Amino acid sequence: MKLTSAAIRKRILLKLFTHRIWGGKHTDYDLVPRGFPKDQGQDVRKELDQLIREGFIVTKPAHYGLQVSLNVRRKAEIEQIVFGAGENR
Repeated sequence: MKLTSAAIRKRILLKLFTHRIWGGKHTDYDLVPRGFPKDQGQDVRKELDQLIREGFIVTKPAHYGLQVSLNVRRKAEIEQIVFGAGENR
């Protein structure tokens, strides 16, 4: 089953949200696509790059690789995407 780009974006944000990857806590860029269908790896990376460009995800270069985390300043917008308009959290 092919996931839409909106579904991929939501799952990326939800994955980082549930693992509480905010601000100073970060994870490896290459680990984000884990858990998605293997044939959609390129799509996941493309959407991850788009989320970085839009500012929902911030990057931190490290000597051991690029690290990513959710942008604390956009927390309300991220919650809106992940949980939808009707739910408050």
